[in-house]
Amino acid sequence: MKKMLATAMAAALLTIGAAQAAEISPAVVFDMGGKFDKSFNEGVHDGAESFTKETGIAVREFEPQNDTQREQALRNFARRGQTPIIAVGFNQASAVKTVAAEFPKLRFVIIDSVVEAPNVQSIVFREEQGSYLAGMLAALKSTTGKVGFVGGMDVPLIRKFACGYVQGAKAGKPGIEVLQNMTGSTPSAWNDPVRGGELARSQIERGADVIFHAAGATGIGVLQAASDAGKFGIGVDSNQNHLHPGHVLTSMVKQLDVATYRTLMEARDGSWKPGTQVLGLAEDGVGLAFDSNNASIVTAETRAKIDQAKADIIAGKV
Repeated sequence: MKKMLATAMAAALLTIGAAQAAEISPAVVFDMGGKFDKSFNEGVHDGAESFTKETGIAVREFEPQNDTQREQALRNFARRGQTPIIAVGFNQASAVKTVAAEFPKLRFVIIDSVVEAPNVQSIVFREEQGSYLAGMLAALKSTTGKVGFVGGMDVPLIRKFACGYVQGAKAGKPGIEVLQNMTGSTPSAWNDPVRGGELARSQIERGADVIFHAAGATGIGVLQAASDAGKFGIGVDSNQNHLHPGHVLTSMVKQLDVATYRTLMEARDGSWKPGTQVLGLAEDGVGLAFDSNNASIVTAETRAKIDQAKADIIAGKV
């Protein structure tokens, strides 16, 4: 009798698990710049692709072309019963708050902002920690005593990147000068590689020989300009080392693919929870990318200094 009951319970659990998996119908609303921006959006897209390959569950996607389409897209997905719905970027916070309240039985995820609601999971990163390491590496590599930073939209999130970068540069080489420019004050600042290139060339003319961008697709122009001038760029969000091997010093990676994959799997297996997740160096949420593309331009001695700085941040010494 006990054996029959155990078998029945196991079968029931399998049925429930299958039902849960069948109920998952995820969707993603990307930030401006498109899902193939080789940076922020693409990291989320890669995570969704990995989830689909492993589970066979399709993830619907929408790429907004203007600000007004975000809330519209979230609501359209919600009306179709898509869940969880992932909103990419801090610009979608108000839209997520509104639509999540309208559809309390659905699950929503927002990346790079916090929305406090019983059906919303917020995923944010400690960008300043990874940027500190990028700044230190830039300063240690620089021969001119000047490094640069090009941000996308001038918002507090990008100021976090800039702040960490400056502090890391000063730690790596006291007295170093950090040149800074923001691309703009509207969402179009994320998708202007021509302007990114112009700002990078201006900084290079002023003496910068390493330039870090936190500018989405705009940063493609920054990396191109640095490479063309024989200088070094630093990528962001996704690993961009391969874009200009030997001229991308490193990339300050945010594990957007891992975070996206994980939240989708949690929704599928029933362990998904609302609330805020904060991912920094200790959680492997941010970090620098080292691979064959930059192996020849970063010395073992420099790597050791970066590793020590990382350990000090995790330990709370920095």
